[in-house]
Amino acid sequence: MDETQTFIAIVPAAGVGKRMQANCPKQYLKINEQTILYHTVSKLLSHSCITQVIIALGENDQYFNDSGLVDNKNILRVTGGKERVDSVLSGLKAINSIKNPWVLVHDAARPCVSLTDIDKLIQTCRQHNSGGILATPVRDTMKRGHLLNADISTINNTVEREQLWHALTPQLYKTDELTSAIEKGLKEGWNITDEASAIELANLPSLLVPGSSENIKITNPDDLALAEFYLNKQAAK
Repeated sequence: MDETQTFIAIVPAAGVGKRMQANCPKQYLKINEQTILYHTVSKLLSHSCITQVIIALGENDQYFNDSGLVDNKNILRVTGGKERVDSVLSGLKAINSIKNPWVLVHDAARPCVSLTDIDKLIQTCRQHNSGGILATPVRDTMKRGHLLNADISTINNTVEREQLWHALTPQLYKTDELTSAIEKGLKEGWNITDEASAIELANLPSLLVPGSSENIKITNPDDLALAEFYLNKQAAK
């Protein structure tokens, strides 16, 4: 990859985030008077190699116009789908893979990703000419549960944590390979939970690039305060 290579980042933002128990999709909740989506997209565009962000929005999105991003010329909006993978594919179809042979995909609800980690991901993938993801090693003892009901599970067994990783984003892959893997996966009914899972199922290599544990995904109400703490900490540097 050329040292001057620039990148487009896709941000799937068509989800509703039911676990947040909020009256709007979680990406539109606010931290420090700005939407989570604003923080996330602004962080991506502040990276010197990222020139455009494609945001995949829900077909009936009523909130984006008040997100603080509507007039940003470096943002392209596309219509997302029912599942995350559908939104990512919609974004991929808006990219010219000749001009942009690599693409980043980043969760809308991960505003605390660091520019240093994005650098590391890009540099590692360049060095090995292979796609990869930011990830953190599992530190805690892992238990596989058996669901008793909606509220409680019992322990089934202990899972060996060595070489277990938490998958984060961004995830960086060759545009054509990711597009083909997702299209094949959807056609064959694969369970595609992130870009890496599509690449895995297509039997293509994928690197694990260690990233910061501060790169949390805002999922539950308690995560808002933690994300605010990390964002304020990063802004103070």
